[in-house]
Amino acid sequence: MAKHVTSSTNTATNAISAGAIAKRLTRYAQQAEGALSPNTLRAIRADTAVFTTWCVGQDMTALPASPDTVAGFIDTMAVHKKPATIRRYVASIGHLHRAAEVADPTKANVVKLAIKRLGRQHGSRQQQAAPIGEMVVERILATTPGKTLTEMRDIALLMTARDMLGRRSEVVALHVHDVAFSDDGSATVLVRRSKTDTTGQGAVLWLSPRTTKALKLWLKTAAITEGPLLRSVLKGSKIGGPLDAGTVARIYKKLASRAGVDASAISGHSARVGMAQDLVAHGAELPEVMQAGRWKSPTMPARYAERLTAGRGAVAQYYGRRG
Repeated sequence: MAKHVTSSTNTATNAISAGAIAKRLTRYAQQAEGALSPNTLRAIRADTAVFTTWCVGQDMTALPASPDTVAGFIDTMAVHKKPATIRRYVASIGHLHRAAEVADPTKANVVKLAIKRLGRQHGSRQQQAAPIGEMVVERILATTPGKTLTEMRDIALLMTARDMLGRRSEVVALHVHDVAFSDDGSATVLVRRSKTDTTGQGAVLWLSPRTTKALKLWLKTAAITEGPLLRSVLKGSKIGGPLDAGTVARIYKKLASRAGVDASAISGHSARVGMAQDLVAHGAELPEVMQAGRWKSPTMPARYAERLTAGRGAVAQYYGRRG
């Protein structure tokens, strides 16, 4: 993390030397190795790099930063960044200061007020990823027949992600030995580690016969018997390395566009959102959806299903009883 942390030329007020901070960050990086996921570390590095670059341009010190500096950063970012992105920036700035064992400026009242101001100006509601629900799946299957290796891979990816309510990082991390095929045509997959399972206890998830059939076709045609389950397809139909998580959204967008579906809001979460909505539409309650998607909090699955649950609310029941 330390390589992204620089201070501006205005360091006279800093009681702690840059060398001391660098040593603390180096020690923290060694202690934190294996404790934080690679994605978390990448996000912290990227976020603090944005903050540091801004501080250099403003001739302000990035580490340790003053609360006023962080508040000014928030106000500046509010012009062109989403509230959720800015809140992530602030969390990363706080994490970095704690790692350097200096006062965390993000806890100051002026920063909290800046965040509240951000929420009042822009609202706190995030744009939801467009769902890939069952109706969209049917259109995708009708327009992507799965005759080429790439099409087979794409269909297997989409169907597996939906049945798993899988995060893209969970799906691309699967290996062949994580899949167990059953005699009834279904299968199970072992998710060894996920965003909400940092200790690696794992979760066994069920795949439908339709998904299992698509997965078997991909594995057989690609001649994959071990290693990563879902891989890139190179020119000449050669099988490459494992899919990168960043590729998932592009594949979903491609499938949706081909099916005549607006892909502008399709993201790597779309399969997960779509299955969550399908489960609610077919009678699943929120705790069941939380368990299926491995959510620790009901906030996001409730957001995904809010339009469906509104149709079951008191007003809908009132009109239903009136006929």
